[in-house]
Amino acid sequence: MTTAVAVSAGPMEYIKTIGLTTNQSGRGFINPYDCAFTNDGRILVLNHCDAARTALMRIGILNWEEDYLGEFSKGSGRGEGQWLLPIGMAISSEQRIHVTDEHLHRVTVFDVDGNFIRQWGEPGAAAGQMNGPAGITVAPDGTVYVVEQYNHRVQTFTPEGEPLSHWGEPGDGPGQFNMPWGVCLDTAGNVYVADWRNDRIQKFTAAGQHLATYGASGDGAGQLSRPSAVCVDSDGYIYVADWGNERVQLFDPDGGFVQLLRGQATLSKWAQDFMSVNPDESNTRQMANLVPELPSHLDTPYLISAQTEPYFWGPVSLRLDNAERLFVVEANRHRIQVYRRRQG
Repeated sequence: MTTAVAVSAGPMEYIKTIGLTTNQSGRGFINPYDCAFTNDGRILVLNHCDAARTALMRIGILNWEEDYLGEFSKGSGRGEGQWLLPIGMAISSEQRIHVTDEHLHRVTVFDVDGNFIRQWGEPGAAAGQMNGPAGITVAPDGTVYVVEQYNHRVQTFTPEGEPLSHWGEPGDGPGQFNMPWGVCLDTAGNVYVADWRNDRIQKFTAAGQHLATYGASGDGAGQLSRPSAVCVDSDGYIYVADWGNERVQLFDPDGGFVQLLRGQATLSKWAQDFMSVNPDESNTRQMANLVPELPSHLDTPYLISAQTEPYFWGPVSLRLDNAERLFVVEANRHRIQVYRRRQG
């Protein structure tokens, strides 16, 4: 079978790729799981890391021009400012960075210079406790929304970490969840949840009243397999990381399918810099077939993406920056692909 770099007709266009895999501190990513944007134009990237490189667990800092601006973290551990399995990251209007840890069942808060402020959470199902926190977002008023995979709910907190409310229970009906993962808000304050194992997106009011459900299990247009993230732009268009299908889908404000993306990655600036000082590797890359014709048994989205370099492979998070450019964070290829929606 022939593998082509696929993008269905629609308004989304590719801009560029950011990132480079690394085995050390400094420029590069290691299993990035999320990103966020400061008011002064910095891009923060949360490096989840694999089991062999937990010492490099950190938040990397760069800008749109891909200048490396530093990093911060106290690495892997249980102490203040440390993580064991960091998953989601969000910045408040007060420029506070919030990071979830699904193993330690807590949220850690830093300022944008990386200084530890506070942390909250402990294992459990009572108010204020958490079980597998993953997606996180912060409302303009400072209310923190956290999705809990194993409590199958959304929980809200004050900026100081005091519990406010929660909703959800196990199941597949409206308002029920099965291992939810991602969460976001629209400009009206409505809450969207990537209901991971139910293969759908659910929309709620800020108080948790169910409003709509989008998607169904499958690999067709508008269908989903284990969606991991969702975000909504200022026009109400809905972007979904269709993780199990190794793609991103765009829906209109009513949930109608608009476009799907499989990935169009090119070399990042960091990768180009690396190749320029490593000509042997650059020559080997030029000889490689990065979009190969695959045998028929390599027919799942995962296996196709694993063999096709431009494709998304592990699209775990989606974020819109202040210019509403879409950042697709790829955990397996240690990079971010950036897109934008054409206007008019």
